[in-house]
Amino acid sequence: MIKNKLGATLTFLFLAWLVFACLVIPNLNTIYSVFVQQGHITLEPFHKLLESQRAMRSLRNSFILAPTLSFTVGFIGISLVLITEYFDIKGAKILRLGYMTTLVYGGIILVSGYKFIYGQNGYLTNILAQIFPEFPTDWFSGYWAVLFVMTFACTSNHMIFLRNAMSSVDFQTVEAAQNLGASPMKILWKVVLPVLTPSLIAVTILTFITGLSATSAPLLVGGTQFQTITPMILSFSKSIETYDLASLLALFLGLSTILLLMVMMGIERRGHYMSVSKVKTSVMKQKIRNPFLNVLAHVYAYALFLIYTVPVVFIVLFSFTNASTIAKRKLSFSSFTIDNYLNVFFRQASYKPFLVSIVYSAIASLLAAVVILFTCRILQKHGKKLWAQVLEYSLMIPWLLPTTLIAIGLITTYNTPRIFMFNRVLTGTPFILLLGYFIIKIPFTQRMTKAAFFALDDSLEEAARNLGAKTVYIFFRVMLPILLPTVLGIFALNFNSLLGDYDVSVFLYHPVNQPLGVYIKTLTDSQANADNSALTFVYAVLMMIISAVVLTLVYGRGSNKKLDNSY
Repeated sequence: MIKNKLGATLTFLFLAWLVFACLVIPNLNTIYSVFVQQGHITLEPFHKLLESQRAMRSLRNSFILAPTLSFTVGFIGISLVLITEYFDIKGAKILRLGYMTTLVYGGIILVSGYKFIYGQNGYLTNILAQIFPEFPTDWFSGYWAVLFVMTFACTSNHMIFLRNAMSSVDFQTVEAAQNLGASPMKILWKVVLPVLTPSLIAVTILTFITGLSATSAPLLVGGTQFQTITPMILSFSKSIETYDLASLLALFLGLSTILLLMVMMGIERRGHYMSVSKVKTSVMKQKIRNPFLNVLAHVYAYALFLIYTVPVVFIVLFSFTNASTIAKRKLSFSSFTIDNYLNVFFRQASYKPFLVSIVYSAIASLLAAVVILFTCRILQKHGKKLWAQVLEYSLMIPWLLPTTLIAIGLITTYNTPRIFMFNRVLTGTPFILLLGYFIIKIPFTQRMTKAAFFALDDSLEEAARNLGAKTVYIFFRVMLPILLPTVLGIFALNFNSLLGDYDVSVFLYHPVNQPLGVYIKTLTDSQANADNSALTFVYAVLMMIISAVVLTLVYGRGSNKKLDNSY
C-alpha cells in the first residue's frame, strides 16, 4: 500500500513538473520577456514592430500566402482524391503512388528538390535558357515560387484524411440521385462533397496554419522579396537588439494559430454530415461520359503526376551522378557512380548529421511513447477527475502553438539556471534540442495513444483482476501486448517526422551536433558546390527509403489502420 502511494505521488510530481516546466512556464516567460523589460511593463516591442518594414512585410506576406495556399491546396487536394477515388481514370493506382510521394519526402528536402529542378541553376531552367536565350534564370523565386512548391507539398493531409472520408460516401445515395435525373456535377456538388465537408474544413484550416508558419519554402525559394513570419523570427532571434521582435512575432503567430484552431473546433461542434443509410455500399468509380472532358481529366491527372514525381526521379538519378555532371545539370550513364553513397556512409563529416538526427529522433520518440503511455493509463483510470482533465488539456498545448514559439520559449526561459530545471542552463547545450523534439511530439502521441487505450475491451482487465492479478501485472502482461503495435506505429511516425526536422532544429541545435535538416539547409545555399548537392540527394533518397519503410509498417498492417481514423 505504501509502495502504491509512493509510486502515485512520484508519478503525479513528474507529470506536474512536465506540464509546468516544459509546457506552461516557457510560453508564459516568452510573454513576460516581451512586455516586461527592466522590471517595467512596456509596449516598446509593438512600436519597434510597427516601425520595422521587414517585420511588417513578413506579416503581410504570411497573410497573403496563407489564404491563397488554402485555396490552391484545397483545389489540388480535392482533385487528387476525385481522380484516384471517385472518377474512373486509367492508371489510377499508379497516379495514387505519384500523388503520395509527399508522404515519403517533405520539408526542406522537398523544397530543395524543387529548387534543383526549377531554381536559378536548375535542371529545367538550364534547358529553357538554352532553348530561349532571353529566358530569365531567376524566374523561380518569390511569392509564386513559394506558392507553387507549398501547394504540391501540402496535399498529404488530403491524400490521407480526405481519402478516408471518401469511404463514408454511401453509393446508394449517389444511385438515388442518378435515378432522379441529377447531373454528374450536381451529384458531386450536392451528394459527395457534403460528406467530405468536415474533413475538408479541418485540412483547410491546417493548411492555413501551415501557410502562416511556412519556413523552408520562403527560405529557399522566396528570395529577398518574399519572406514570411517564421524566417523573419529566425533572422531577428540572432541579434540581441531584435530578439524582442522575434518573440513578439512568435506570440502573434501563436495567437493566430490558437484562434484558427478554435474556429475549427467550433465548426466541428456544429455537427457532421453523414450518410443515413443503414447498409452502406462503397462508391463505384464514375465514368466521365463527355469524351472531351474525359480526355481533359486524364491530361490534368497525368500533368499533376509529372509535377509530383519529376523531382523525386531526378533526386534519385542525380544521387548516383558525379559532382561535375551535377554542376552541369546534365544526366549521363557514363557519370553513374556510387561514390556519393560511399561518402555519406564512410566520411564522418557526411554521416554525422544523419547519425545525430537518428539518435535525437529515436530518443525523443521513445521518451514520448513511454511517458505518454503511462500518462494515458492514468487518464483512462481517472479521466473524469478535474486534475486529470487539466492534465489532458495541458498536454495539448504544443498543438495550439507554432514550433517557433515553443523554441523561443525554451531559449528565453532556460538561458539562466532555473530551480524547476534543477538549476541547469539548457540554452546552448545538446539537451535542449532533445527537449524540444519531445515537447512537439507530446500532443500527437497523447491523442493516438489515448484512442488506443479507450479501444481496449474492459472485460480483459476485469477478468485479470478477478483472477487476482495486480495492477502492474495487468498493465504489462495483458494491456501492453495489445497496445504495442499501435505504440510502435506512433513511435515510427514520430521518428520519421523528426528525422529531417528543420523548424525546431534551427533554433535549438548545438553547433557541434548539427542535425540533418539544418545541415541540408547549408548544403542547399546558393554558394554550395556540386559535392554538397550530391550529398543532399543521397540524404533525400535515404530519408525517402526510411519514410517508405515506416509508412509500409504503419499503414500496411491491419492492426495499425486505426491510426488513420484516430485523428
